[in-house]
Amino acid sequence: MAKEKGRKLIAQNKKARHDYHIIDTYEAGLVLMGTEVKSLRQGRASLVDGFVQLDGHEAWLHNVHVPEYSQGTWTNHSARRKRKLLLHRAEIEKLESKSQETGHTIVPLALYFKDGRAKVEIALAKGKKEYDKRQTLREKQDRREADRAMAAVRRKQRG
Repeated sequence: MAKEKGRKLIAQNKKARHDYHIIDTYEAGLVLMGTEVKSLRQGRASLVDGFVQLDGHEAWLHNVHVPEYSQGTWTNHSARRKRKLLLHRAEIEKLESKSQETGHTIVPLALYFKDGRAKVEIALAKGKKEYDKRQTLREKQDRREADRAMAAVRRKQRG
């Protein structure tokens, strides 16, 4: 079988970008069982409610749902087990020091295959207040309306 190239997205956590200010992002490898990899290759996973916890100079991914592999036997994995993240020691130390600050957390943003290896993009994030979320939505809506108006002007000029 030929080696895979490029990045194949499995799951994305769009809600995290809505609920948090993203400060810094990291790419981490995942320690997975065979049936988890097969389930991920089918494109089935959910990052909603996922978070990263640091303990003993190790990073662990919690609450990420990878459904059981349909052709799995008794060796199948549990869907919401905690999974170890593979990061450099310096990255873990930096995340530990930053996540100690008030209001900071580490959340998964995307789960994907990169050159055949399962990776997760995690982010050091600070929670948004309700008014920040409304402001972000308002800016997005204003940008969309401006783009629509400019497209209408362009169409009018051509026609």
